[in-house]
Amino acid sequence: MTALTLHEHPFASYCWKALIALYERDVPFTRHQIDDDADRAALAELWPMASMPVLEDGDAGIAVPESTIVVEYLDRFGDAPPMVPANPDAALRARLWDRVIDGHVQTPMQKIVLDNLRPEGSGDAYGVEEARGKLDLIYPVLDRQLRGNEWLAGPDFTLADCSAAPGLFYARALRRWDEDALADLTRYYEALTAHPSVARVIDEARPFRSFFPLPWPDYVH
Repeated sequence: MTALTLHEHPFASYCWKALIALYERDVPFTRHQIDDDADRAALAELWPMASMPVLEDGDAGIAVPESTIVVEYLDRFGDAPPMVPANPDAALRARLWDRVIDGHVQTPMQKIVLDNLRPEGSGDAYGVEEARGKLDLIYPVLDRQLRGNEWLAGPDFTLADCSAAPGLFYARALRRWDEDALADLTRYYEALTAHPSVARVIDEARPFRSFFPLPWPDYVH
């Protein structure tokens, strides 16, 4: 029995970050899927906010919440290159672009999704339009960062790419960028979604696409 248990849901974007790191580093773990209120209540015993993912380390007797911290924690396991590079400058770049993705891609993307889960008549049309504008603003920033870089924070696959994969996957389904005008972002997205650890997570999430509260676009495979 493995010592690590990931409390997650295969369709949740922040859970993807942890899953990608686990697969990238080939770390054995057990999955515990959060499906209902009882699962959430049990999760709250580990982490009072009951947000996903939470990584439970049975050997250490601790629970690690928050996707970025989970990915960093996983660098203690396995033999693959770390998701947070050992070089201080490279580590800073990886952490920076992880924060950029979470703050400027994931947050507006989730605003759009969650607004469609509100009770009828309680939507925030202004906030949704503002979120779309934020995505339009960050896409060219990412495109510039990717000029001359194979991966988001430089030559190596890092924490930043674990973050970018779910952020861009779902954001593109909601607010597709101009793929010809932002060619470096498009090139990166294609390489990112074809990367084995990312492709595996995308495939595992396919059965849950019916849960998406908005029409699923044909161009997202």
